[in-house]
Amino acid sequence: MAVLVLGIVAVALIAFWAELFPLEVTSLLVVCSLAATGVLTPKEAFAGFSDDTVVFIFTLLAMAQGLAATGVVQLATSRLGFLARLGERGFILSTCCVVAAFSAFVSNTVTTAAFLPVTVAASARAKVPKREVLMPMAFASMLGGTILLFGTSTNLVMSAVIARSGMKPIGVTELAPVGLPLAVAGLVMLVLIAPRLLRAPPADAAAPAMPSREYLTEMFVPKSSPHLGRPLADLAGWLGVRVLAIIRHGQPLPAHGEHPVGDEDRLLVEAGRDEIATAKHLPGVAVEATPRDAPATDAPEPTPDEDYVLVEASVPPGSRLAGRSLEQAQLSTRFGLEALAIHRRPSLQRMTRLQLLGRSRGASPLGSLPLAPGDVILLRGPRERVQELGDGTMLLVLSGVEENALRPRKALLAIAIFAGALAVGSFGVLPLSVAGLTGMLAMIVTGCLGTRNAFGFDWRIVLMIASMMALALAMEKSGAGTLIGDAIAGVATYAGPHGVLAALVVLTMALSIPMSNQAAALVVFPIAVGAAAKLGVDPRPLAMGITLAASIALVTPFEPSSMLVYGVGRYRFADYVRVGAPITLVLVAIIVVAVPMAWPFAAAR
Repeated sequence: MAVLVLGIVAVALIAFWAELFPLEVTSLLVVCSLAATGVLTPKEAFAGFSDDTVVFIFTLLAMAQGLAATGVVQLATSRLGFLARLGERGFILSTCCVVAAFSAFVSNTVTTAAFLPVTVAASARAKVPKREVLMPMAFASMLGGTILLFGTSTNLVMSAVIARSGMKPIGVTELAPVGLPLAVAGLVMLVLIAPRLLRAPPADAAAPAMPSREYLTEMFVPKSSPHLGRPLADLAGWLGVRVLAIIRHGQPLPAHGEHPVGDEDRLLVEAGRDEIATAKHLPGVAVEATPRDAPATDAPEPTPDEDYVLVEASVPPGSRLAGRSLEQAQLSTRFGLEALAIHRRPSLQRMTRLQLLGRSRGASPLGSLPLAPGDVILLRGPRERVQELGDGTMLLVLSGVEENALRPRKALLAIAIFAGALAVGSFGVLPLSVAGLTGMLAMIVTGCLGTRNAFGFDWRIVLMIASMMALALAMEKSGAGTLIGDAIAGVATYAGPHGVLAALVVLTMALSIPMSNQAAALVVFPIAVGAAAKLGVDPRPLAMGITLAASIALVTPFEPSSMLVYGVGRYRFADYVRVGAPITLVLVAIIVVAVPMAWPFAAAR
């Protein structure tokens, strides 16, 4: 049975590496193989889908949607966005340091899920590809988990096992003398090698990424805005936009970063669709591509229950709108739609900026700009009104996204629910799954999160984690892990305590690939105790080395923190090997050298 399981593991690793199928499909094939061959019963094979940890991750991702829906993510993003001033590597290092520090006190999986939407938005504002940030962020959460006892569930599990074997449980700060150097060394290496190794090739045939359009729009600063008097650079960073000019009382002003924002300023800006959609719901600014004193719409006022969408609509050749301005098009009067911004093909975008700056002495230079075939207009309005655009002779709808208005008044409540769920689950007041589900339902009931948005995350994450739990159970049930461990430990005893420690550390990391971190550590721990008895040394250094090694399995995306960013960052299996392998070699060396210094190989008592 053990040989069969090892064969399935080998085939799975080849499939993962070659990416013969999507990662989640290969994971499900592993589950199917284990059940079909009788290694696991169907109940055991699918038990991972109802596992406490999997349910908790599911609810955690849903609650993260609630933080985004109430503007908490945007607020945190504005703070992280300032780190862009440090440059690309400075932004990555600062983000990873914040995540690692947070992860020292909170589970690394929780930390990654909480920071995932924040990091994605902040990287966009910092103009750093998310691909170069998300994997280092996930790795930083794992490295931070090695510093304190509460940093990862593996530490807690090993502390309980160590105590049952007759040794003292792991102290709250006992891991820090080795965990802190591990975290520092890992973060430094991440900043040095990750951006270069993760830089996307010019053309990625497997996962082509369409560049987001840059739109031109205007933002109006009302008298009641809390941003009055703030430097322009601060407002631009908070909104995630690029300010081209300030129009104050009809007169253009240079867009210097230190220029204070004035009363009723109109900002001519360039930004992506997501930044404009977010700014539309933020307090203190108004997004408006047409003048504030445009004719009132004759269309009926939309009701609060109407389904709003953002759509990108192109002006086709022969359209009646060609040559007319947005003011003259009167989209609000005809269709009840609000024009937010205009995009032109890159070859004309720069020329258009110059034209708008030349028109900036008017009330609204963008509103009076003549439209041309090929222009893309960002429109907002009820879904029914978008459908009234007809057959595409006037405007051709290219794409649409659900319009999820921010709920800033619920932000503090969302934070309280999220933090409360984490605290209740982390301190054992309720099981993690129950605490997470309670928090998710509380966000829905209190209006922090819509039911449609609650399930808007990437479900592949849940499938992959649940599937790999079945493989971990098969390794444990068949004795495959113990079979490998006994063979390695028997050879390593000839190398002395340091050799045994190195072998057990490597074995733990290797078993963490097909097994969970906790399962790998539990399999290796009795081997360590037996090897210590043969050598006549205290088993605690070996146990601590195993505990640390189980938390830094960076070579594959199978650790939950790594899986959380796998799809979002458009990574491949090989990316984790290329980035994780050199870092892992350095971390193994640190463990082998530092562990005996912190916990000497004294003679067994």
